[in-house]
Amino acid sequence: MSLTWKAARSSGLHGRFSVPGDKSISHRAIIFGALAEGRTQVSGFLEGEDTRATARIFGQLGVRIDTPDAQSRIIHGVGLHGLQANSAPLDCGNAGTGMRLLTGLLCAQTFDSVLIGDASLSQRPMARVIGKLEAMGARISAREGNYAPLHVHGGQRLKPVEIDTGVASAQVKSALLLAAMYAEGESLITEPRPTRDYTEAMLQSLGWPISYSPGRIRIHGGGRLQAGEIRIPGDISSAAFLITAALLIPDSDITLVNIGVNPRRTGLLQALRMMGGRIELFNEREQGGEPVADVRVRHSALKAIDLPEELVPDMIDECPIFFVAAALSDGITHARGLAELRVKESDRIASMVAGLRAMGAVVEETPDTVTITGGRLHGAEIQSHHDHRIAMSFAVAGQCASGETVLRDCDNVATSFPGFVDLAQSAGMILE
Repeated sequence: MSLTWKAARSSGLHGRFSVPGDKSISHRAIIFGALAEGRTQVSGFLEGEDTRATARIFGQLGVRIDTPDAQSRIIHGVGLHGLQANSAPLDCGNAGTGMRLLTGLLCAQTFDSVLIGDASLSQRPMARVIGKLEAMGARISAREGNYAPLHVHGGQRLKPVEIDTGVASAQVKSALLLAAMYAEGESLITEPRPTRDYTEAMLQSLGWPISYSPGRIRIHGGGRLQAGEIRIPGDISSAAFLITAALLIPDSDITLVNIGVNPRRTGLLQALRMMGGRIELFNEREQGGEPVADVRVRHSALKAIDLPEELVPDMIDECPIFFVAAALSDGITHARGLAELRVKESDRIASMVAGLRAMGAVVEETPDTVTITGGRLHGAEIQSHHDHRIAMSFAVAGQCASGETVLRDCDNVATSFPGFVDLAQSAGMILE
C-alpha cells in the first residue's frame, strides 16, 4: 500500500492535545510483562503497528494478552522460562526495536526461532547486535550474514560478559540486557555515549537485580520479574512534530499533555531551546518511575546552531524534524555524529537531504554530518521511502512552504503515530 499526503501553508496551531503512548516503553511493557510472574496491567499502550506486532509474537510464544479497551493490555506473564516454541516465523513487521530486542531474548531460550520483518526491516543491518550476542555464546544466522530473516538457535548456554556496545544504540544495549538476564553471573555493559534507559528502569521497577548510571549497567542473571502496573506516557518522538511545527508556524500556541520527558529522550527540546524556541515544561511529575510533564510551545524565531554531538543519542529519532527546523532558521546549522541515521527505516540523512533540496534548501552531507543553510522552502514532491519519521517531518515542512507539498509513501506512519493526520488537522495543520 502506498499512501500520499498533500500539505500546504498553515496559519497557526492552537489547542491542547495528547499524543499516542511511547513506542519504546510500549515494546518493553509487552516483553517484560510476558516474562514477569503474574498479571501486568498496562495503560497508555501505543496502538501502533510496531507494538501490536510485538504483542502478536508473544501470543505465538504462549503468552495470553488481553485487550480490555484501546490503549490497555493485561499481560498474563509466564515467567523467565515459560515461553513456548512456535515453528511459524515471528513477524516483527517494521519494528527494528522489536526485532533487535527479541533477538536478545530468544537466543537465551531452549528452542529455535525465526524472526522476519517487512521489506524495509529486512534491509536494516543486524550485524552489530548479532556480533555482541555471539560474544555471550549465542548462535544466530542471518541472510547474507547481516539481514533478516534471523534464525535464532536456542539451547545455548550464555555467559556473563563485560562488554561495550560499540555504538550508542539503546536497541543493542537492550538486546544484551535481555540475554544477560539468562546468564549465570553478573554482566557489565557499557556504552560509548549514554542512550535511553527505559530497559534498565523497567527492569528495576519490576524487581530485577540491576544497577545503572548513564552509559554503565551491572545486571545479574537468574532473577525474577514481579508483575505490576505500567503506565505509559505520551511519546516525545511523536510530540516532536507538533512541537517543531508550533515553533515554526506564526501565531502558534499549543499545549501537549502527559509527555514523557526522560532526560535520555529530550535532546531535541534542548536543541530547539538553544535555537531560541519558546518551550515551557510544567506540571512536572513522576509516573511509573518515568518523568512526565505538560509542554507549552509558542511560535519562535529560530536561529542556527552547531548541534552539540553529545545531544545526538538523546534525539536520534528526532533528527529528521530537527533538520526541518534548521532549514527554516536564521543562519547555518552544523550537526555531526549522525552515522546512526544511515541505518534506520531509511537512510535518514540521504532521505532528508534529498527532500530538503527538492524544497529549495541548501544542504551538504558527509557520511556522518549535515550542514543546513536556513531560508525559505517551496512546495515539492517528496519521497518518504516508507519511513514514518521522514513523512511526518516533511508534513511539517509543508506547513511552512510556499505552494503545495506532495508526500509519497506515507503508509508506515501508523507504525508509530496512528491518527497523525486527524490530530494534525485538529491542531491547525493543512494536511490531507
